[in-house]
Amino acid sequence: MVLQEPVLVMLIRLVDRIPEPSPERRRGRPPRYSERLFLKALVLMIVRHLPKVHTLLEVLDQPEMRPMRAMLTEHGCYPSRRTWERRLRALPTGLPARIGCLGRCLVGLLDPWHQDGRAAAIDSTVLRALGGVWHKQHREAGLVPHTSIDTEAGWTKSGWHGWVYGWKLHLVSTVAAVWIPLAAELTAANAADNEVAPTLRPELPSELGFLLGDTTYNDPDLRERCAADERELVATRRGPYPHTDGGVEVRRIFHALRSRAIETFNGQFKGIFDCGGQVPTRGLVATRRYVLGAVLVYQLTLLYRHEHGADLRVGLKPFLKAA
Repeated sequence: MVLQEPVLVMLIRLVDRIPEPSPERRRGRPPRYSERLFLKALVLMIVRHLPKVHTLLEVLDQPEMRPMRAMLTEHGCYPSRRTWERRLRALPTGLPARIGCLGRCLVGLLDPWHQDGRAAAIDSTVLRALGGVWHKQHREAGLVPHTSIDTEAGWTKSGWHGWVYGWKLHLVSTVAAVWIPLAAELTAANAADNEVAPTLRPELPSELGFLLGDTTYNDPDLRERCAADERELVATRRGPYPHTDGGVEVRRIFHALRSRAIETFNGQFKGIFDCGGQVPTRGLVATRRYVLGAVLVYQLTLLYRHEHGADLRVGLKPFLKAA
């Protein structure tokens, strides 16, 4: 009887299937270890809830983790602690491009729009910072009254949660029977949605026809950029209700589709990766690595479950818990 590999091992192996983004020209000698090696370590961090690098390394030092250490070895060499810290700190810079590449690959594989319009929803969701909050009067005075405060986070006002001190996950997801993250970025919570949106645009698949957003994305510059990509930006408009201008009924339908897709996905994502409360990390680099890494793991989970004939929307949290 052939024993099947553990799910965690199979998810890590799927990292080798992620398409490579366009390489950047770099000076100096090439790195000794590939980027994929550290992406595999990131998958382990997310699935096993190891938000800190030193916790990951302590876990890998255990005798029971020798098979996993072997998977994180290249050319017969295992990175030193300093290499792990340095490369994992640099990893978040390339994660948006990796997420975009895998998102486009999943669109081609799963064909989510074969019965639906070629639409995707764009939105940001708020994540609370770890520790206390840094009030405005203290920030302006340059005072940090408690060491638990993450000074790299920011304030924003959410229509649902009110004032929140923390981060924003900016996300584009398919509006279809299966929710596929297509592009993602993480910023401090005070970043404007319409200013971050153009950075997500290059990662979207070329076949996307409609980008659905709320009022914050109703921006002339973003609309021009979408038109240059031959896609239509459909965003709700400001002003008193009910709106009576042309196209209002069509926009109302699109807005309902956007809400059901992206807001439900955001809730599912937070539930799967336990981000409904405070994030488990401190600082922009570590939080960006952990949250964008969770988006990448979600994509890998879709790929794995598709290849094994499992449901792509139900049972994802227990699947990852069991891994």
